[in-house]
Amino acid sequence: MAEESGQEKTEDPTPKRIKEAREKGDVPRSKELATTLVLMAAVFSVIIFGSILADSMIGMVESNLVLDRQAVFDPNKMLAHFETSVAEAILGLAGVFFSLLIAALVGPIALGGWNFSGDSIIPKGSRISPLAGIKRMFSLKSLVELFKAIAKFSLVGGFAIIILWNLRSDILALATFEPRPAIDAALDIIIWVFMALSAVLILVAIVDVPYQLYEYTEKMKMTLQEVKDELKNTEGKPEVKGRIRQLQREIAQRQMMGAVPEADVVITNPTHYAVALKYEEQGGGGAPVMVAKGVDFVALKIREVAEEHDVPILSAPPLARAIYHSTEINDEIPSGLFMAVAQVLAYVFQLKRFKNREAERPTELKVKDLPIPDEYSDDQ
Repeated sequence: MAEESGQEKTEDPTPKRIKEAREKGDVPRSKELATTLVLMAAVFSVIIFGSILADSMIGMVESNLVLDRQAVFDPNKMLAHFETSVAEAILGLAGVFFSLLIAALVGPIALGGWNFSGDSIIPKGSRISPLAGIKRMFSLKSLVELFKAIAKFSLVGGFAIIILWNLRSDILALATFEPRPAIDAALDIIIWVFMALSAVLILVAIVDVPYQLYEYTEKMKMTLQEVKDELKNTEGKPEVKGRIRQLQREIAQRQMMGAVPEADVVITNPTHYAVALKYEEQGGGGAPVMVAKGVDFVALKIREVAEEHDVPILSAPPLARAIYHSTEINDEIPSGLFMAVAQVLAYVFQLKRFKNREAERPTELKVKDLPIPDEYSDDQ
């Protein structure tokens, strides 16, 4: 897409991009790190299991050099002798082979972690296409890999020649030793050679691992347009999200307006704020609940619905603002506003009984005298 749009890949890969790449089997790997770990495993396995390996080799040498004439010409005895020799070899090399197996499994996943992808084993035409193969052969990555291979071969080969040249007298002296001393000395030489080569490969891996991570990050980088497109696909287009939020607000508002006719009183600012309260007078015992609230246009709609259903409307600006800012819909009012709301409800209920000719007309409520704590006051 970068080539098609002409944009440069300047943005770091997103988590979604990296996840999709892992699902396709595309993760950073370092062959040099894997090779180094295998060689180091060989060194430590020889150090740990060297005595077992030496005993096994001594047993094989002794059993293969001490044969009578009759056994040589007897196929059954020779077969049994061969089986014994193979068993001795397997027993001696079992620890070394097991260590190499573990290293061979751990080495490739040391960088990039464990990752299994069925997509990477599905046959694809691009993998067997001659043109694609030629393009890969002459790509920049192939040239870099060729340079790395030549440099590694020269470095490791040069160190190997220097080490073997310095140990040439010890290697030649092995022919003069008895079998057991010769085998012990040979194992010592192998250990030192492998340790030296491991040290060289560690230096190669130290250079290769950061390079592989850098190359992988550069390959996974995205254009700004790709980041925008992914954000749209992941979170939705802004206009769609805006429409969804609008519908959610409309649904919530309709539900809220449906609760206004059941309210006992609507307290207003008188025009900017409106809150609708409901109190279960019979067997309730709880605090009044705010069933609706709004500002400006919503406040106007609350007042219109209240007027249509004969819900008392009381103008008490400080109390309306205090309830609006401190209480959410369907929540009880805070305890600090109990006294003020109780006076309002008492007035409203008395006024209702008066209209039903069940009581005398109540004294006009002095809104300015309602007890509103400073923590709930709002002079907006």
